[in-house]
Amino acid sequence: MRILIILLFVLPLRIDATIKLLHDNWIFKNQDGETWLKAKVPGTIHTDLLENKIIEDPFWRDNEKELQWVSTLDWEYKTAFQLSYKELNSKKIILQFDGIDTYADVYLNGEKILEANNMFRTYKIDVKNKIKSQNILHLVFHSIEKVADSLAAQRPLKLPCENNRNMVRKAQYHFGWDWTPHLVPCGVWRSVKLLLDEEDKESVAAYSPVKLIQQNDSIGQSFYFTVNGKPTYMKGANWVPADVFLPRITKEKYRDLLIAAKEAHFNMLRVWGGGIYESDDFYDLCDSLEIYVWQDFMFAGAIYPADKNSLENIKQEAIDNILRLRKHPCIVLWCGNNEIDEAWNNWGWQKQFKINGRDSLILWNEYHKIFNELLPSLVAQYDSGRAYIPSTPLYGWGRAKSMTHGDSHYWGMWWGRQPINIMKEKVPRFASEFGMQALPNIESYPNFLLPQDYHIQSNALKVHQKFKNGYEIIEEYLNSESIPYQDFESFVAASQELQCKAIEVSLNAQLHSNAYCMGSLWWQLNDCWPACSWSLIDYYGNKKKGYYMIRKNV
Repeated sequence: MRILIILLFVLPLRIDATIKLLHDNWIFKNQDGETWLKAKVPGTIHTDLLENKIIEDPFWRDNEKELQWVSTLDWEYKTAFQLSYKELNSKKIILQFDGIDTYADVYLNGEKILEANNMFRTYKIDVKNKIKSQNILHLVFHSIEKVADSLAAQRPLKLPCENNRNMVRKAQYHFGWDWTPHLVPCGVWRSVKLLLDEEDKESVAAYSPVKLIQQNDSIGQSFYFTVNGKPTYMKGANWVPADVFLPRITKEKYRDLLIAAKEAHFNMLRVWGGGIYESDDFYDLCDSLEIYVWQDFMFAGAIYPADKNSLENIKQEAIDNILRLRKHPCIVLWCGNNEIDEAWNNWGWQKQFKINGRDSLILWNEYHKIFNELLPSLVAQYDSGRAYIPSTPLYGWGRAKSMTHGDSHYWGMWWGRQPINIMKEKVPRFASEFGMQALPNIESYPNFLLPQDYHIQSNALKVHQKFKNGYEIIEEYLNSESIPYQDFESFVAASQELQCKAIEVSLNAQLHSNAYCMGSLWWQLNDCWPACSWSLIDYYGNKKKGYYMIRKNV
């Protein structure tokens, strides 16, 4: 597989600027406290508390439950920095934050210069007339969960969501998922810098000649990609953030995971919409490894507000990230959201949230404004060479059309507790999610549990299984598939054998469907913390047996 670089159009790119990183001498404190402690930027509140021995490792045993207080408080961060005479006399001085998580008032020398409200935005502030030779940069972070609850309370109509995470533009997995903990960090999570004498100059944008083909046919609607006009089967997995605490993800970790994907013969990864727009390191590596990227916008499993202020915030977020990422030839598709269309039609929201017919129209209009109007218009304006789809999947897995129209998340296996052999029959046009849980490798457990926790009734072990009755479901499958186990170590091994069988049966059916199915993306490649999940590689980088099975089969 070869990615052809084509000169498409030109865009402004900042070059010839002197960059002064502001990563040193940071301190932090609880807003109601008096003691300032050393902080690390980029960083998070949890990792700073851990480094200062205020808290224990959030991943250790059941510590997650004891640390919920952290996200209920407001926190302050501060640093002092100097500018030389030459720097101070630069014609332009721009203060740039590449990532503020999430609600923060930013002060320079006592003057408020920014009210941040979006983890995914790049904030640029002209500080030429505000900066001095001696400077204090001060951020006050507000409790994200309290802000979310307050925003939700102001709405006359409840938006469907199991909590109020949809009210804030922050990585949604931080609020807990069926494979992630509920740990809601704040902090300066990406670089903060001064740009001195920045100039706008033109540079070349590139794109990959990969096209999405969606055509009505005698069966339903196709969903496949062509490369230089040739239909190409996409083999790979779904990518999730590689840590709860994002600044801990090193370039080396990205490299290890992406090389593992390449060695498994993957040619596509889907960046899941409940996480983050990944770092440039991630996309640079995908470019060099010739791994295509299906890129979700960061919306998942909820209806999001589409009032004037929210739409403007989303608009700026999308523009920032389209402009940042469109230069990467690896990106081949923009997708509006993860499973919101499916959720609206299949998850029983109308009954759960007591939504009547009139309110249903109002809520669906909010969806429509974001995913059928705003985002496609921005992709068309700023990255017209790539396709956009509003949601994945097109139809829920319980509907017959999920097998004949578009991409599919078939979860009859696992969620529906259907036998693994059902995957021989349930072959969609493009399998963008399917999976089977397996426990982490046995050598990983000393990193987050004590030996006394090595049994599935352990409270500590249960904390690391976020799917309700997840261990019971694994046991049911082991019994139905006649895979024996006696103790915890053999249970771990048996769960990985189970995952192997699910992979083998599913891929054999999909790959040998005479081009009916044109893509297989396993859920999921990696993990953000030590957990029992559907991953092929556990949090510590240890490859499960399923990884080797999928490498063998693709």
